[in-house]
Amino acid sequence: MEGMTPMGPGGSAATLPERIGAEQACPIAPVLDIVFSRWTTPILWTLNAYGVQRFVELHRNIGTITAKVLTQRLRQLERDGLVLRTYYPEVPPRVEYEISELGRSLAPLFASLAEWSSVHLPKVERARQAFDGGEPAGPQGR
Repeated sequence: MEGMTPMGPGGSAATLPERIGAEQACPIAPVLDIVFSRWTTPILWTLNAYGVQRFVELHRNIGTITAKVLTQRLRQLERDGLVLRTYYPEVPPRVEYEISELGRSLAPLFASLAEWSSVHLPKVERARQAFDGGEPAGPQGR
């Protein structure tokens, strides 16, 4: 195939479009990288649901995340402007986290995804079971 020129209609050489980057192919890719990276959604969901929280409270409310990963994700979310960190210089020092207005603007997206999941996750599970069991998932099979 190397060295071959694709042919267009009527036998003329066709011009191929330049390769486009992932962001042009899927304009929401950067948003997906920010919002849906592992642990980001549970952190934002928890801060939105419970309000201002200290690190230990947030860690407890999320559950299975390690302290190291929670620290890393909170720093990234603060950098992205989705979480606000407030340091209180008292003894002992106190740090609180809350979702920012920018982070809160994602609430309708999360609500839509929650609604979608309640309607469609059972269908996804049935499709997985059918696939794993070798049965067709629907009228057209696989």
